[in-house]
Amino acid sequence: MARIAGVDLPNNKRLDIALRYIYGIGHAISSDIITELNLDPTRRICELTKEELNKINNLIVKNLKVEGDLRREIQGNIRRLIEIGSYRGLRHRRNLPVRGQRSKTNARTRRGKRKTVGAGKVLNSQIKRTK
Repeated sequence: MARIAGVDLPNNKRLDIALRYIYGIGHAISSDIITELNLDPTRRICELTKEELNKINNLIVKNLKVEGDLRREIQGNIRRLIEIGSYRGLRHRRNLPVRGQRSKTNARTRRGKRKTVGAGKVLNSQIKRTK
């Protein structure tokens, strides 16, 4: 298994797909890295030489913010929004959608499982009998 930027990449995947396993690298950045280093995107990770892996690793470490640094920066941005009391920070704090989505009927991913609110069970001792 090849290790790039602290992430183990699967050997049987193509180079352009395997680079996306690194947090912060998507389709566009993956293809940019491959074209900059003049590599074939259809080659598998197991077919790459150590020199090619080192070139990829050096390029990513020098030019991109990935994995832990990127996660820390994003969490810092969210923390800043919460501290200054902005609307987006309030939505983050309440665990609701931040970017203007409807939340009355949807947003189940952010809000969690539905909690039914109803009258509940009434016990006989709680009922006041009138004569």
